[in-house]
Amino acid sequence: MSFNHTPERRIAESGPRSETEQPAREDLAAAYRLVALNGWDDVVYTHISASVSGEPGRFLINPFGLSFDEVTASNLVKIDIDGNVIGASAHPVNATGFALHGAVHAARDDAVCVMHLHVREAIAVSTQPHGLLPASQHAMRFHGHLAYHDYEGLAFSPAEGERLVKSLGAHRAMLLRNHGPLTLGRTVAEAYVLMDMLVKACDIQLRALAGVGKMIVPTPEVVTRTAAQLHDDDAIEGALEWPALLRKLDRIDASYRD
Repeated sequence: MSFNHTPERRIAESGPRSETEQPAREDLAAAYRLVALNGWDDVVYTHISASVSGEPGRFLINPFGLSFDEVTASNLVKIDIDGNVIGASAHPVNATGFALHGAVHAARDDAVCVMHLHVREAIAVSTQPHGLLPASQHAMRFHGHLAYHDYEGLAFSPAEGERLVKSLGAHRAMLLRNHGPLTLGRTVAEAYVLMDMLVKACDIQLRALAGVGKMIVPTPEVVTRTAAQLHDDDAIEGALEWPALLRKLDRIDASYRD
């Protein structure tokens, strides 16, 4: 693959870190570790990015070349919207890979965290003409709340960024056709929990279709009512789940906090 891995330049840090940056780094590093734990990673490819509180236009992202289970709070790299490294870092970033994230961050004030993965189950469902069907409770969470974007090739241009943002609309979850899932969250926890639910919904659909090739889908009235209940007036997802997930990680390997 051909990528521009190295940003154009490195920019000096303008001041000390804010008190909120370390917790944000730990949450983002935890998301990387959880993705690896679930087997959703793709060697060193794909990214999870998070905006830096109090520093408009600055973000945290993984060091390019490290596997997700090697990511820690301290080795996350701070960058600007163009992928330039902010402050001292021994690691490069995939500036080209961040372009998709940057387009979403720039367009959506609620995109504190953007997660784009190459999860096989989600890619498989994205290739199906009907997309995700409301055949499970997990899938019904996304009924009326899931966007799609057609595949345009490997290179991601500013023009495609505009089209992707238009496809995304006001949604927080998307299937990029032939490519993979994308979620965004007002917190890292929300982006992760939405991704977890979307991947499970896709996996359930594939398993069901692999059987007799048919699925029992609830009536439209039930689907609509359930979707509204699960959407819960747009409450922020992950508030209950995230502490439990962090405790799980801490029991397995707490080095993500380093």
